Amino acid sequence: MRFGAAVLRSYESRFAIEEVVLHAGPADGEILVRIAGCGMCRTDLAVRRSAGRSPLPAVLGHEGAGVVVETGGPDTGLSAGDHVVLSFDSCGHCRNCMGAAPAYCDSFASLNLFGGRAEHAARFTDAAGGALAPRWFGQSSFAEYAMVPARNAVRVDPSLPIALLGPLGCGFLTGAGAVLNSFGVGPGDSIAVFGAGAVGLAAVMAATAAGAVTVAVDRHPERLALAERFGATPLRAAPAGLSDRIRRLTEGGTRYALDTTGSAQLINEALRSLRPTGHLGLVARLHTALPLEPGTLDRGRKISHICEGDAVPGLLIPRLIRLWQAGRFPFDQLIRVYPLADVNEAERDCEAGRVVKPVLVPEGKGR
Repeated sequence: MRFGAAVLRSYESRFAIEEVVLHAGPADGEILVRIAGCGMCRTDLAVRRSAGRSPLPAVLGHEGAGVVVETGGPDTGLSAGDHVVLSFDSCGHCRNCMGAAPAYCDSFASLNLFGGRAEHAARFTDAAGGALAPRWFGQSSFAEYAMVPARNAVRVDPSLPIALLGPLGCGFLTGAGAVLNSFGVGPGDSIAVFGAGAVGLAAVMAATAAGAVTVAVDRHPERLALAERFGATPLRAAPAGLSDRIRRLTEGGTRYALDTTGSAQLINEALRSLRPTGHLGLVARLHTALPLEPGTLDRGRKISHICEGDAVPGLLIPRLIRLWQAGRFPFDQLIRVYPLADVNEAERDCEAGRVVKPVLVPEGKGR
């Protein structure tokens, strides 16, 4: 089977739309999905800065959604024609997977970040027969088709706009899941969200839907305007007095804070903005040591890392869709659609902050 895909061949090069080849159909437990749309996440773009840990050439993309074309065996729970949203990969049998915590799968890094599943890797090549890295996040969905473990897929109502739903599988799931799952935010709670990108704005929408008092911090006025539209009090990230302003707005500090930036300065401000026993969650990957300033962890405050919003995708994705249908999680307002052929323009716009969530839509049908 031959079809088009966006291939990244080196850490410095542009994406190239190439013909790729799938040499065999789905194995047991897999599905072949015709991609209707795939969100572009900053984790995809971070491959360029991965210091060689992510093998190339590769087809990236891990916020795919589409229609099942073929299934491998009777145990996938899915059928041809089903509409599915694709999420992260997990082994399904380690202690954390069995404990309904697949985001903390013992094999998460090897399955999702550093090459993907090794089984049947040779069946996916470029047109000349050259190897491509095994499935990124179990998907490699910057393409017309993706071969995916059925475990990654969540069936959704076929009447929904499937091309727009892919970001629910990672970016929006991470922000909303941090609020709804990790923190369990409810009516009357308070939360400060640091960084109003795709993850942060999803957190804002979820917090508003949960009835929380929400503050959003960012340095871009247009992102703060979006946060305000979704129910948050906007605060410009300034070098001094930020935590004081948050404490004044929230009558002594927030119960929760979520940092999506990875900035040591903002993480310390987030800790200072918490009330006693408050909880700060980090979702960004830290690339340097994190210096905590004296007093930031006093009085029962705590800090933890949150992966994929502590989500079981099969539970959280339908919940977010129901909130969206009720007008309480308007994630579609963050999306701009690009043809897959314009993947490099989408990357430039994403890096420049001109778009919150690009979604790439394949135009061909493969053969």
